[in-house]
Amino acid sequence: MLEVGQKAPAFDLRDQDGQTHSLDGYRGKWLVVYFYPRDDTPGCTKEACSFRDAYGDLAALDAAVVGVSADDALAHRKFAQKYDLNFPLLADPDKVMLEAYGAWVEKQMYGKRVMGVQRVTYIIDPDGKVAKTWPKVTAEGHGDEVREALAELASASAHTKAQ
Repeated sequence: MLEVGQKAPAFDLRDQDGQTHSLDGYRGKWLVVYFYPRDDTPGCTKEACSFRDAYGDLAALDAAVVGVSADDALAHRKFAQKYDLNFPLLADPDKVMLEAYGAWVEKQMYGKRVMGVQRVTYIIDPDGKVAKTWPKVTAEGHGDEVREALAELASASAHTKAQ
């Protein structure tokens, strides 16, 4: 798990449409990165739709949103189209970004220890540093929770720059 104030690890992944996304490509704006276990499952769908519904407000705060899972681009494309998702879903089948951001963890499932994606969300500031973390996420309504936190962070940042 990354800590607030820590430099966010660089990444370079493709989305559901084959476009490449990198941390440097978001420099100068806020970035919401959320990690989720699997496309088109009940909890992941609630979380994705929550971000979809909050996207306009997040964009008004000069923020971008990316979702990340180990699913491939084709699964992401189907998921994004099915739910009209308005932000990129990054495919990380090699789990490089998942591991770097502390989202690939050992879990207990049906009494067995397995590796899997833990729901984790980060807000990364315009300078590429972690500004806020959610180590354990409740999927439903999470987009609103992130929007509220981002509004506070952006306001505090604007106030600091004005001084």
